[in-house]
Amino acid sequence: MAVLPVLLFEDKIVETVDKNAVVVVIGETGSGKSTQLSQILHRRGYTRNGTIAITQPRRVAAVSVSRRVAMELGVQLGEEVGYAIRFEDRTSEKTCIKYLTDGVLLRESLSNPELDQYSVIILDEAHERSLNTDILLGLMKRLVKMRSSNLKVLVTSATLDGVKVSTFFSGCPVLNVPGTLFPVETLYSTERPKSYIELSIRTALDIHSREPPGDILIFMTGQVRVFSPAPPNCRRIIVATNIAETSLTVDGVVYVIDAGYVKQRQYNPSTGMYSLDVVQISRVQADQRTGRAGRTRPGKCYRLYPQSVYKEEFLDATVPEILRSSLAGSVLYLKSLELSDIDILNFDFLDPPSRESLADALRQLFLIDAIDENGMITQVGRRMAELPLEPSLSRTLIEANELGCLSQALTVAAMLSAEVTLRPAN
Repeated sequence: MAVLPVLLFEDKIVETVDKNAVVVVIGETGSGKSTQLSQILHRRGYTRNGTIAITQPRRVAAVSVSRRVAMELGVQLGEEVGYAIRFEDRTSEKTCIKYLTDGVLLRESLSNPELDQYSVIILDEAHERSLNTDILLGLMKRLVKMRSSNLKVLVTSATLDGVKVSTFFSGCPVLNVPGTLFPVETLYSTERPKSYIELSIRTALDIHSREPPGDILIFMTGQVRVFSPAPPNCRRIIVATNIAETSLTVDGVVYVIDAGYVKQRQYNPSTGMYSLDVVQISRVQADQRTGRAGRTRPGKCYRLYPQSVYKEEFLDATVPEILRSSLAGSVLYLKSLELSDIDILNFDFLDPPSRESLADALRQLFLIDAIDENGMITQVGRRMAELPLEPSLSRTLIEANELGCLSQALTVAAMLSAEVTLRPAN
């Protein structure tokens, strides 16, 4: 079995971490950063005085990567290696390597703002720039100043702007680790398809009838479908969302079909509601998708859009979630920390939202009694912060409980929280 590239940089990584409170690691696709960084630091003694926490933007990634690390270390999952996601905590007193979603780490900081149970915090897949990750970046910047002697923070990604993050953390070092990608031939469509779903199906059938063996991964906007390994002389066709761009590696993929779209949550301030819109991907996402075809051998990527669209219409990178979301929940979370040195309007974000957006969030929280006229969190607001919901829905459930109609309100809150609503056919 080939040695993962990140292991060749083990001494350099450890030396840099020893000398710096914050390190940015740009690990290209196939470098092994998600599974190996925690093991490297564990081997070098960083779990003697605390646990190593590794955040993932998605639950399925936290679970799958922790299973892989437990298997490599030859330990039972939930013992020395574990994971924590919403509604499930598979850790124990023995756990020294813990994978968890960024949302779970934020909730842990509510009860322990200094997160002193951790000796190392690794923010993995930071390029996705989820709202939770951006808040964590700001909190980590504050935390390393308070715990500079006993906390190490690593920010890792395959496509992150390392210089930007380094500047944010006062010039911290950036390490670049190459990946193990094989050559991938990129093929473009000559024009935009009338239906990317139909063209995806036709392209998959053409590959199956004309190309050598190898599984096909189709990036679509629907739900992920990953099947068990194919029987002999069979080819898998796997349909996945953007979760398979970085968080989830599917073995055996040689051919990638990229429709060029993704479903993205967008906040409409005029209605105060979110919508799940189909939007074009960024160039970074397109490149990540292409890389999925070259993990084990040379592959091909079929882009169902012209090259001109890739060069001229796609954004360089995905718009950070903090710039397209309601900030009411984030502001309520920061208020609930009760840290006297945190100024909401001047909180240190990597990409600061507008003051108007922050002021609007404060106004929303005041209207639903989460904060008082002085901007201090109320008892109701504290109860709201404990619920993993948008503040307006949290307030609704609290009030419904008082009025004896909680069951009905729960149904409404569940429907409004779902990313996909199923409607009966006409």
